[in-house]
Amino acid sequence: MVLKIINATEAKSGANIIIDGVPCTVRSMDVSKTGKHGHSKCRFEAIGIISGQKKVFVVPGHDRLEVPLVEKKKGQVLSKLDGKVSLMDLESFETIEVPCPDAEIFEELEENGNCEYWNVEGERIVKRKL
Repeated sequence: MVLKIINATEAKSGANIIIDGVPCTVRSMDVSKTGKHGHSKCRFEAIGIISGQKKVFVVPGHDRLEVPLVEKKKGQVLSKLDGKVSLMDLESFETIEVPCPDAEIFEELEENGNCEYWNVEGERIVKRKL
């Protein structure tokens, strides 16, 4: 569910946008101004929020970009196994299983400890230990 649509020139470093249906975080953005009859172009370097994959693309400055809905929530770690973490949400007390693709974060997590997980367009991912 997309809440907001912005112009390409409004997306700054650190902003979240959707590229080819994949939610990404902008790492850098360059605007090139063209001559008399041209339009400005925006060159983006972005990293996928879920996959961590790097994407580079160029769009006209007047193009519209979608901004994904990112909910940051806290959970208590119940157990962890094979890159997945079983969490209890600290607001609704529901039990969910969330992937943790980052090996460093997975090692830091401990049972009965707290962590932050993100719900990005319906997909959940563990982002950091609290």
